[in-house]
Formats: sequence, structure tokens, C-alpha cells
Amino acid sequence: MTDTRITKQEDKAVQTVQAPETEAIYVPDVDIRENNECLRLDADMPGVDAASVEVSVENGVLTVEGRAHVEAPAGYELVGQEYGVGRFRRDFTLSEGVAADKIRARVRQGVLEVTLPKHETVKTRKIQIEA
Repeated sequence: MTDTRITKQEDKAVQTVQAPETEAIYVPDVDIRENNECLRLDADMPGVDAASVEVSVENGVLTVEGRAHVEAPAGYELVGQEYGVGRFRRDFTLSEGVAADKIRARVRQGVLEVTLPKHETVKTRKIQIEA
């Protein structure tokens, strides 16, 4: 049976990576779930909307990227901030069991939901028992 896992490509101990232009790139936390039909990846990307996120697949690597823009309400200035906003990026290696041409993605309330359908050949099927 073909493996249907996706593999995280970076060490989660490193939460931010310094970009050459000195902009922090945040590594979003993800949950990965699986059923017989597909894998689902949920990435926390607060402040990101559908217009500011990109999902791509190249050479078996799934990349999720986004940018959050958070502005202070009119009449206020930011005097403290406990979470970082800016660029998000994370890469995952896909197994051969994922149908890369059928991947779907959407953003809801700051969570990027990526659905990775499985190829028919790796789905579990029930075998009829003859009596």
C-alpha cells in the first residue's frame, strides 16, 4: 500500500525565520487529520484572508504562504503586542498517495484549510467475504 502521509519539512523548535530583508517569517502551527478519502491540513494564520494567502505544489512539496496586515482601530496606536503578524510560510513533503492535482484550499476565520484527496489506489476498501 502506498504511504499517504505528509511530512513537515522544518523543525518546529524554530518559530520564526529571519528573511534576508530582515522581515520575520512565522511558521504557522498546523493540525493534520486523515480519513479514508483525504488528508486535511489546518494552519493557524491569524489575520490572513483569501486574497493574501497562496497554496502551491511543486516537485512533491506543498507550500502554504500568507501575509497578515493588522491595523490599529482609528484613534488608537499600538502600545503592546503579544503575537506576531506578518508573513507566514510552511512546507510539507507529499507522499505519492496524495492526488496533488485535486488539492483544494480555503480560509475561514484565520485558519487555512487544505484538503488533500488520496489517489483511489491507496483508499481502504472492504473485501467481500464469500461463504
